Amino acid sequence: MNKNYVSVQTEREYELVGGEQKIKPRIFLKMYVDAVHDGLVSALGPELWQTLCGIAAFMDEEGRCYPSQSLLAQRLGISRQTVGERLKRLEEFQWKGQSIIKRVKRRGKNQKFDNTIYTIMPVSSLEIF
Repeated sequence: MNKNYVSVQTEREYELVGGEQKIKPRIFLKMYVDAVHDGLVSALGPELWQTLCGIAAFMDEEGRCYPSQSLLAQRLGISRQTVGERLKRLEEFQWKGQSIIKRVKRRGKNQKFDNTIYTIMPVSSLEIF
């Protein structure tokens, strides 16, 4: 049985202001206690757990995440260099013999690195619904 450890829920909130309807997307990150009981949190440690949850806050339905290192650093309250180091460690981290994230650097039209896509792998039991 595959357990969820963290899930990302999205919903749309409708706000009525002055007769106008505004739609505000909202994202919720839920941690399940199995992440603690099964040992994922302790295996990751606080820094990688924080980083994984930070990336998950940007996850789409396919598990892909597109935050820049600068934005992730800002959101986590750490330096960009620290984010880079943590992402490398997180990419090397194995859970149940498998990687929990995959990082792919995309090149733009001029062959310079354009952006990085992080994919949260199914073994992590992080899901979006």
